[in-house]
Amino acid sequence: MEKKTAVYICTGCGIGEALDIDALSQVATDEFSVPICRRNPFYCSQEGVNEIKKDIESEGVNTVVIAACSPRVNYDTFDLGNVLLDRANLREQVAWCHPPNDENTQMLAEDTLRLGLIKVDKSELPVPYLKDAQGQELVFSKDILVVGGGVAGMSAAIEAAKAGYRVSLVEKEAALGGFGAKLKKSTPTKPPYQELEDTVIAGMIGQIEANDKIKVFTSAEIEKIEGGPGLFDATIKAGGGSETARYGAIVQATGWKPYDPEKLTHLGYGQSPNIITNVQMEEMAAAGTITRPSDGAEPAAVAFIQCAGSRDPKHLPYCSAVCCRASLKQSIYLKEQNPEMAVYIIHKDVRTPGQDEEFYRQAQRAGVVFIRGEIDQVSAGGGKISIQTEDQLLNEKISLEELDMVVLATGLVPNAAVWLEEAKLAPEDGEKKEEQAAQQPKVANPILNLAYRQGPDLPSLKYGFPDSHFICFPYETRRTGIYAAGCVRRPMTMSSSIEDATGAVMKAIQCVESVAVGRAVHPRAGDLSFPEFFMQRCTQCKRCTEECPFGAINEDEKANPLPNPTRCRRCGICMGACPERIISFKNYSVDQIGSMIKGINVPDEYEEKPRVVALVCENDAYPALDMVGIRRLQYSPFIRIIPLRCLGSINLVWIADALSKGIDGIILLGCRPGDDYQCHFIKGSELAQTRMSKIQETLDRLVLESSRVRVEEVSITDWDKIPGIFEEFMETMAKVGPNPYKGF
Repeated sequence: MEKKTAVYICTGCGIGEALDIDALSQVATDEFSVPICRRNPFYCSQEGVNEIKKDIESEGVNTVVIAACSPRVNYDTFDLGNVLLDRANLREQVAWCHPPNDENTQMLAEDTLRLGLIKVDKSELPVPYLKDAQGQELVFSKDILVVGGGVAGMSAAIEAAKAGYRVSLVEKEAALGGFGAKLKKSTPTKPPYQELEDTVIAGMIGQIEANDKIKVFTSAEIEKIEGGPGLFDATIKAGGGSETARYGAIVQATGWKPYDPEKLTHLGYGQSPNIITNVQMEEMAAAGTITRPSDGAEPAAVAFIQCAGSRDPKHLPYCSAVCCRASLKQSIYLKEQNPEMAVYIIHKDVRTPGQDEEFYRQAQRAGVVFIRGEIDQVSAGGGKISIQTEDQLLNEKISLEELDMVVLATGLVPNAAVWLEEAKLAPEDGEKKEEQAAQQPKVANPILNLAYRQGPDLPSLKYGFPDSHFICFPYETRRTGIYAAGCVRRPMTMSSSIEDATGAVMKAIQCVESVAVGRAVHPRAGDLSFPEFFMQRCTQCKRCTEECPFGAINEDEKANPLPNPTRCRRCGICMGACPERIISFKNYSVDQIGSMIKGINVPDEYEEKPRVVALVCENDAYPALDMVGIRRLQYSPFIRIIPLRCLGSINLVWIADALSKGIDGIILLGCRPGDDYQCHFIKGSELAQTRMSKIQETLDRLVLESSRVRVEEVSITDWDKIPGIFEEFMETMAKVGPNPYKGF
């Protein structure tokens, strides 16, 4: 489009007192020939916004740069509709964190405005993804597929239907209910939180059967899922046939399975039929009277061993959340059956958060004996079982003899796909390695059977749970539009699973509604852009398909990338990965950021005004920098801030551009990498670290020091550390001296 640009400089919040607004205006009018440049003491006021909207309507302005406060505030205020917009941050990152009316502060403000003007000049209005490559309108679905018919899956289906969405509910067993259907009772959910209650399963099944928006498939499995959000084509196998339908989003609520007790021989499992698991105990209680498996007699003394496999680095390192409550409940079963029965619970500590503490007290009142200690030995012989342990409260060894039964409170394992490790091949087996890399990753028990280049199911974290951003995006997985809920996401109680499923299906609804109008889902919610590929220069290197954290790009048989735009989160990692630079977004590109870097005013070395470019993640580092300004902390005015969607979008050409321009140093501020990730785009920080490790070749070619480029991890709470990080880096720049390319 032909652009008509206007610049609006706010003089409020101390900006006008700290900066020469006339000189700033000249950057827009003289350097960039902007026809309209206005100022106002409060552009965030209704009067200020109306001034901008008037120019859009009467002057034909379609490209706007607002030089004022951070783009992270007043977001709704400056929603100007279908115009190109950039917010040059003069308040938090200039006026509030640098000395007022100072030459260096003024130069920083002018560069900040330059960067904004270059950014909009190198941008185009995004066109939402609503048509396929042939120009045909896409048929998006808003139906939701729920996989798993336990309490979480049924809750998700019920809540989606209440919101007006059609649901297909797929359950592998012959009936709905999951493990909850096997429970005799559930723990209290109502005051006074002391009495066992009937489970909610029967009522939920009744709601589903009565709702014509919910279609149930039992004894069913997912045969294949193709496409992406809004365009998921799922084939469901049930009743001897298959049915394919289109869905907008998917909720995986496949629940859990008990930890394998065969691995708990140190707790006596296998020594006696009377050493059972909490699952076996629940089945026995639900069937009627609790008896000894060995002879059918009623037990006189029963001990529960908590954390049987859980909170154990050799087994399950995590707490399984429900074991304490399950043992309390089952101890009540025993006391109700025979109040004279001796019941012991041996625990590391009893975890009953919230109102479950009242139920804990009820078990104490019922006569259950609690022993805090680690198990030394469990032995069985002569039809009886003995346990040696240490009572940590009394600080003495104790022995429980003549036990009739021992119940192991085994932990929860997610009922999710198990990814198999790649075979380890010797370095010389190059051909085999290449062949192996071309194969799809192997999964032992695929559930979703995704037609993704990156594998047929949801990736998992180190504990086997389908991964979810544990800080910012619960329910989210690495497959856009697929949300995990209930115990497949993390260990939780039945009531927590109901809440969790509600949250997950609300995310699914957000997804289908966003995709239908071409908007991205979180974290770049509302973004209308998507990656475009200039295929004529593609070398089939596969880096974009391999590095995309979300499986947004498949491949054809010739290794050409096949983008699935609705899977895309708009992070730009593929853009940074591409050595040929054929991937770009209309409002974010290699050329855009490179041009911004080249647009920075670099004084010659004799002025002793070094220049450093800070490429910062917009998700954590950028808001942390805003907080530095809010706290009025100061740092070097020689640093120029350029926000990136993710550090993973960094293309190495930007580093070469900066150094050849005469920039003295480049510092990258990104999130912490790792499995328990903080990076909003999962692998972005990790990929940036990898790419920067390869920058040495560029530095050697330019005959420059490696210390001119640094990567730092910064979380949003590390705002107080940023001035120190910058100060240390500027000291390093002073030691290595000016970039010899200044002036060229």
